[in-house]
Amino acid sequence: MKRLRWPFVYLALFTFAVTPQEIYSQTNFSAYNQLLPGSGLYFKMVPIQGGSFLMGSSSTNNTKEHIDESPQKKITISPFWMGAFEVTRDEFDVYLKDESTSQNNIVDAITRPSPQYVDLTWGMGKEGGYPANSMSQLAALMYCKWLYQKTKIFYRIPTEAEWEYACKAGTTSKYYWGDDSTLIDKYAWYVKNSKNKYHPVGQKLPNNWGLYDMLGNVAEWTLDHYYAEAYSNYQSNDPMVLPQKAKYPKSLRGGSFEDIASDVRSTKRLHSDPIWNRRDPQIPKSKWWLTEAKQVGFRLVRPLNQPTEEQVEEFFKINLNL
Repeated sequence: MKRLRWPFVYLALFTFAVTPQEIYSQTNFSAYNQLLPGSGLYFKMVPIQGGSFLMGSSSTNNTKEHIDESPQKKITISPFWMGAFEVTRDEFDVYLKDESTSQNNIVDAITRPSPQYVDLTWGMGKEGGYPANSMSQLAALMYCKWLYQKTKIFYRIPTEAEWEYACKAGTTSKYYWGDDSTLIDKYAWYVKNSKNKYHPVGQKLPNNWGLYDMLGNVAEWTLDHYYAEAYSNYQSNDPMVLPQKAKYPKSLRGGSFEDIASDVRSTKRLHSDPIWNRRDPQIPKSKWWLTEAKQVGFRLVRPLNQPTEEQVEEFFKINLNL
């Protein structure tokens, strides 16, 4: 199984709001707030120090249901920033409404998601900090590409390994607060406390590294194509399953407001399903919106070592199948 890795060049930031012009003169690997060009919005990026961890579940926890979380393997991760919060609908709408983009090189010849044919928030909430939802992995990656064009900073969605490393935040327990599932109400929106809807980001307690809603609220896209046996073939440093042209299945992590407590765990793996687009009335079906994926969103990462412009172009070419 092939793996994708990228050589990078050092870049970092201080802890305050930055503009694209300020980005290259700063050298501290610290939290910062990124201005979203074309708006008055900022999103917070948290530094995740590189290190090693045990990815997956231990053999004693490998029930048939969780067999795709094994074998547990020691993985080393390079440093990166991660969004403190899931990308919100307010933030995604800046991209949605931007008339100046120049990415029209995909099949439907548009650079922003097509208009929603129904309300894909299903009345759960839109403006005011609610997570962006009901979108395909392609839509999440196109947002990242747009963000790069606007900021000249390479943002993307995390690999499965990066996501789990950041979620665990140094812990080895079932959840990032420990093994006690009775504490879940303090940290996550899940089926028993969500009232069958997602909620504005950041209302629950964060993990040890300052990341909110890593478990519950909306499930989060990763870069990896899903294979049940992926860990058996993982390399030890910065592993990733090379993207495939097939739309399904792609990997997601974190569980959602629809899930039971045992499915809102640091090691739980999810994957996309064609059934998520079954009610789409369009022919062909939308590449952007997923009618049955009201529980799906995404979160940004930014590698500490930034790629060259040519490497960024190649990254999007491969991951978007352009």
